[in-house]
Amino acid sequence: MKADTAHKVANVVLASAAIAAAVAVIATPPLRRLAWRGIRLWLGASVPLYVAQEAGRAWVESGRAA
Repeated sequence: MKADTAHKVANVVLASAAIAAAVAVIATPPLRRLAWRGIRLWLGASVPLYVAQEAGRAWVESGRAA
């Protein structure tokens, strides 16, 4: 098997596993609630941190004195 074919097969296997996991999470209420909590936690923690870091970088690159 060539490397290109192996990569395509691996991508198909990973995509099908991801779809199966998504269906299992959507179909199972406790897993769905856990997924929503994780998404809310991620959005609540990482997005504001990213925005604050970018604002700091923009301030430094603007050349203004603190």
